[in-house]
Amino acid sequence: MTSRTQIIATIGPSSGEEAIVAELISLGMDVARINFSHGTFESNGSYIAAIRAAARAANKRVPLIQDLAGPRGQTSSGHAFDSAKAEITEKDLIDLEFGITQGVEYIAQSYVGGASDIEALRAEIEKRGAAIPIIAKIERAEAVTNIDEIIASANAIMIARGDLGLAVPMEDLPFIERDTIRRAKLAGKPVIVATEMLFSMTEHPTPERAEVTDVAFAVLCVADAIMLSDETARGKYPKEAVKMMETIAARAEQDAPQPVRNPL
Repeated sequence: MTSRTQIIATIGPSSGEEAIVAELISLGMDVARINFSHGTFESNGSYIAAIRAAARAANKRVPLIQDLAGPRGQTSSGHAFDSAKAEITEKDLIDLEFGITQGVEYIAQSYVGGASDIEALRAEIEKRGAAIPIIAKIERAEAVTNIDEIIASANAIMIARGDLGLAVPMEDLPFIERDTIRRAKLAGKPVIVATEMLFSMTEHPTPERAEVTDVAFAVLCVADAIMLSDETARGKYPKEAVKMMETIAARAEQDAPQPVRNPL
């Protein structure tokens, strides 16, 4: 059974070979993501080449998300401050130019606080002669406050629960996720739920029971896409993680509402 919810897998050292990407596609990966907080143009370029080659071989469209690092302010514990601004760094601009040459289908913008941040990035994209859709990452308290203007400005939304969970009360996180999905659906914008969905599968071949429930919750809220990060980029079991996410999503859809989905 194939899920209607799209599966996004982050490609990295554990999954960057063409043969592995091909298996991920066959197991249910619909969209690929590369996190430009890591790697070099050489390594990330090789992942892009592997994704393109595997998609051609499978005769399947596999959109590629370039996730820009953004300003990654750090606390002593290594976590990003909520006060980190969404200014476009010099690294972002260099990475953006590389992504444009590679023909990426989407640009994900970190630490968005409001519509003006998205418009600033869009201006940089247009300045370089491109028209690439922007995915706004919701990971600051300010972004939750300004969610309606962000949804109106962005082309798609990513609920990045890692940093968001550090910026808002933990107990509010499921309700922010549900509300953001609802608002994005009403606006007809694709919405992605991301971060640590099957995190235990970074080290283990099967997920925790709570993680299964977490993935199912996102599908029951009718997210358009659900995303794997370290599970497929650096984990020991990237293929198993994609297969498990596809299995959970397909099962959850049997009990989920059936509104129109907005695929990437």
